[in-house]
Amino acid sequence: MDGTNALGEFLRARRAQVRPEDVGLPGSGLRRVPGLRREEVAMLSGISSDYYLRLEQGRDRNPSAQVLRAIAQVLGLDADATSYLLGLAQDRPAGPRPGASRTRAVPGREQVASSLLQLIDGWPRNPAYIQNRYTDCLAANTLATALTPNYAPGVNLLRAVFLDLAEHALRRDWDDLTEEGVAALRANAGPDTDDPRLRDLVGELSLRSERFRMLWARHDVRPRRGRISHLTHPQVGDLDLQSNKLSVDGTDGLTLVVFHAEPGSRNAELLDILGSLAAPRPGSRPERVEEQ
Repeated sequence: MDGTNALGEFLRARRAQVRPEDVGLPGSGLRRVPGLRREEVAMLSGISSDYYLRLEQGRDRNPSAQVLRAIAQVLGLDADATSYLLGLAQDRPAGPRPGASRTRAVPGREQVASSLLQLIDGWPRNPAYIQNRYTDCLAANTLATALTPNYAPGVNLLRAVFLDLAEHALRRDWDDLTEEGVAALRANAGPDTDDPRLRDLVGELSLRSERFRMLWARHDVRPRRGRISHLTHPQVGDLDLQSNKLSVDGTDGLTLVVFHAEPGSRNAELLDILGSLAAPRPGSRPERVEEQ
């Protein structure tokens, strides 16, 4: 993963996804590459072709917000992707932006507050887990681990979704989930594309998963949001659960994910059955990442 020209990489990837007819241009004729040509983006954005070329080549790293918003409109970027684009342009190769932090937690050193562990343990009918910005699971309650053994401390959830065949079989919505997961990973990374942990994760998944490689190359950007998870569980069958993703204040990007089913529904009944099957024996306690 090369972050030396993240702005240019993003512009090229997004330009390739816009058809000429999407922006009112003739779609006929041979094109060497998919999407819009550089000069077409420049014309529609109201800037010179030479200036746009310099942006893609990384030779101009200080474009104005007005220019970037014009380009974003041509490329059909939504608010999240536009914000990401502006962030890439603000990043400086010589060091972090004023007020920005490059500090990243070392694997295995991140801690979850005891109060949060008590909170999720106190939800016997709601699967819940805590993950960091890299999708490493740091803590999970018993019912979450009953949904999938990958909801457990030490498991990277994105790696599991792409590489674990059992996880693939569990997810009836695997295509949507993988697409959303990659877009969320890029959104969480922001302009910090030289983060060593991010590079390692992206490098491994790019080598081992063709789908990940394709999705990462698209440069989609979409923060984590709540969704309905469609599962086929080996013990209780088809199960559809709403998930909510809540940012944990005072942490470096930790997220609390909580599942629930509509009260009185078949999904709620199946979740109760799963909970009874997974109930811990007296005296046992699931593993957690505790504060020191």
